[in-house]
Amino acid sequence: MLTDPSSKYRAFPAIVLADRQWPSRTISSAPIWMSTDLRDGNQSLFEPMNGERKMRMFRTACSVGFKEIEVGFPSASQTDFDFIRTLIEGGHVPADVTIEVLTQAREDLIRRTFESLQGARRAIVHVYNATAPVFREVVFGLSKPEVLQMAVSAVRLIKKLAAERSQTEWVLQYSPEVFTSTELEFSRDVCDAVTAEWGATPTNKVILNLPATVEVATPNVYADQIEWMHRNLARRDCVVLSLHPHNDRGTAVAAAELGLMAGADRVEGCLFGNGERTGNVDIVTLALNLYTQGVVPGLDFSDINAVARTVEHCNQLPIHPRHPYVGDLVFTAFSGSHQDAIKKGFAEQKNSALWNVPYLPIDPADVGRSYDSVIRVNSQSGKGGVAYLMEAEFGIVMPRRLQVEFSGVVQTYTDAHGGEMSAQDLWKLFDATYFNAASAAIRYVDHTLFEVASTAKNHIQGVRLTVDCDGQLITVEGQGNGPIDAAVHALHGVDIYAQVRSFEERSTKSSSAGADAQACAFLELTAKGTAQERFGVGLDSNIVTASLKALVSGINRLGLEAVVAEPAL
Repeated sequence: MLTDPSSKYRAFPAIVLADRQWPSRTISSAPIWMSTDLRDGNQSLFEPMNGERKMRMFRTACSVGFKEIEVGFPSASQTDFDFIRTLIEGGHVPADVTIEVLTQAREDLIRRTFESLQGARRAIVHVYNATAPVFREVVFGLSKPEVLQMAVSAVRLIKKLAAERSQTEWVLQYSPEVFTSTELEFSRDVCDAVTAEWGATPTNKVILNLPATVEVATPNVYADQIEWMHRNLARRDCVVLSLHPHNDRGTAVAAAELGLMAGADRVEGCLFGNGERTGNVDIVTLALNLYTQGVVPGLDFSDINAVARTVEHCNQLPIHPRHPYVGDLVFTAFSGSHQDAIKKGFAEQKNSALWNVPYLPIDPADVGRSYDSVIRVNSQSGKGGVAYLMEAEFGIVMPRRLQVEFSGVVQTYTDAHGGEMSAQDLWKLFDATYFNAASAAIRYVDHTLFEVASTAKNHIQGVRLTVDCDGQLITVEGQGNGPIDAAVHALHGVDIYAQVRSFEERSTKSSSAGADAQACAFLELTAKGTAQERFGVGLDSNIVTASLKALVSGINRLGLEAVVAEPAL
C-alpha cells in the first residue's frame, strides 16, 4: 500500500491569473508543427537510429507536411553530425523545409553546431540552458544572474557566427529548460534578455520554446503558465511562442491543446509520442484531434498505416494496438452493443453529411483505414457485429431475427473455442450451419416446376422436388399457391410437416460467397405441433432454387427427418 504522500510530495502551486482567457477559447487553426523525432525522439531509443533509418524518418516527416524538422544534436553525436552533413551536401532538404539543430549554451558546442550546418539554405539553431531552481542550485550551482548571463552569452555567440555565414538564413530558438518548474518572472526575464540580445523584430522573430521538460502539474496549470508568458513577454509581436510538452503525467496532448488556447503559436513533438520517459507530445493524436473538430491540421495522415509502419521500423518500437487513431484495434468493436450501434450508424451516414457514427469520432477512411476492420467477432460480440461482417464481406443481409439466431450460434462457438473469429471463420460457421451441415438429414438435389391450374383469382403451382434423404434419392410432388407452398406440401409425402412463418429474398451485394451466389432466400419455419422456430438460408443464381434450398436448410435446422417408404421388392 502506498504511504501518505504529503510528507514526500507537494502539490504544484496555482498560478495567479485571475482573469485567464484560455478556458473560453477554442482552437480554430493549426499551429506551426515541428518534428523532433530525429532528435528528442531518437535520443530516447534503446538503439538510436542509424543513417538509413534517420533518412527514412526524415523523408516521412517531409511527406506528411512538416516544414520544420529537428534533425539532431550534432555537437553531442558524430552520427548526428554526419547525418546533417549528408542532408545538406546531398540536397535532401526540400526548399520549403527548415532543419533545426539543438545545442547546449556552451561555446565549444555552439561552434561545432555551426560547422554541421555549413551550406544550409535555412536553419534554426536551438539553444537551451536549465533555469529551474533544482538545476540552478543542485546540478549547476549557479545563481539566477549567472543562469541569465549564460543564455545571453550563448545568443551573442550565435548571432556573431550567424553574421559570419550570411549565405544561410538563420533563425534563433531558445528554451528555458524545465520551464514548468521555473519561477514565471525569472523565465520571462531570461526570455526577454534573449529576445533583446538577438534583436528580434516582427520580420526576424525569435522562437521562444517553453518546454514541460517534466510534467509536474495538471494541464490547466501549463495553460496558465503559457498565458502568463504570452501576456507578459516583451516584444510579443517579435516572438513565435512554442510548446514542447512531455507526457510524464499522461496529459501531454491535453497540455498542448490548452497551451494553444492560451496563446502559443507552435508545437514540438514526435509522431505517436515517442520521447524520453513516457514520451513527448503525440503530434499525430494532436493533429487528428484538430481534424475531428473541423480544423485543417496541415499534416497529411491520410495513409496513417504507412506512417505507422515507418515509425515502428525507425524506432524499433511497436505502436500499441489501442493507440489513438492508428492502433490496429482502434477502429475495431468487439462489444455487441457497440457493433449494433456502429452498423446502424453506417447505414444512416450520408456522404455529404457531417460525420455522425456512434463510437467512431473519425471516419476510418479519412486516415486510410478500411471499414472491414471496424467490427470483429469474439465472445463479447453481438448480432450487430456478426450482421455487419456478413453483409460487408459476403453480401448477406440477414433479417433481424436471423441476426439474433446466428449470433447465438457464434456465441456458442466462441465460448467453446475462445479467441477471435475472422470473416472467413464466420463464413465457414454460417456455411456449416445453414448450407452444408454435417448433420443434415435431407439435402436438395433438383426440382421441376409445372402449372396445375391458373384462373383470374387463383394460380396453382406444382413442383416435382428431388431430395437426398440419408443417401437415398426420392422425388415428391406437391401443389400450392407458389413454389415454396408447393414444396411444403410435397414434403408431406415423406412425413415432413413444417409451416413457413416468414420469407424474404434479397440479392447479395458481394461475390465473396461464390460467383453464382446472386440471390439469397431466408425462410423462418416452425415444426407442426411445436413452438420451435428456425431459419433456413439458400443461395443460388435462381431465386426459386435459392428458396427451395432455404426450405430444406430450415427443415434440417428443425431436426425433422423424412420417413421414406421401403423400396418394393
